[in-house]
Amino acid sequence: MNSTWFECKVRFDKTMETGLLKKVTETYMVDALSFTEAERRFIEEMTPYISGEFTVTDIKRARIAELFESADAAADRWFKAKVAYITLDEKTGAEKRSIQMVLVQAAEFRDALKNLDEAMKGTLGDWVIINISETPIMDVFRYKKVDE
Repeated sequence: MNSTWFECKVRFDKTMETGLLKKVTETYMVDALSFTEAERRFIEEMTPYISGEFTVTDIKRARIAELFESADAAADRWFKAKVAYITLDEKTGAEKRSIQMVLVQAAEFRDALKNLDEAMKGTLGDWVIINISETPIMDVFRYKKVDE
């Protein structure tokens, strides 16, 4: 099943290390079928972690083709990579690039590059990395099948 990812933002009062409250906005990714489901699931996921009031400020569809998670406990950041899959047009012999965005979990940029290379090893066709950049995404909530 293909995932449809939604980028969700939440605004709430966060207790800082100094003990002061500060209004912050954090970004998360939610795997859902619709905007309504994304909002419902996002609120369910966030409720145990936020004490007090919070507001879902934005939900938008994210054009993410794949998501590569890391087993490394230090991998606490998400990087967005722009990847081009290269094919040849049999008639003209011209090179054609198909661009896709992927998310890679890593501790830092070099790890993101290494994790992306590792995840793409089994790819049958040729591909190149066009860009990798760190995102403000705090966490990812995958779809969980609920047993009835």
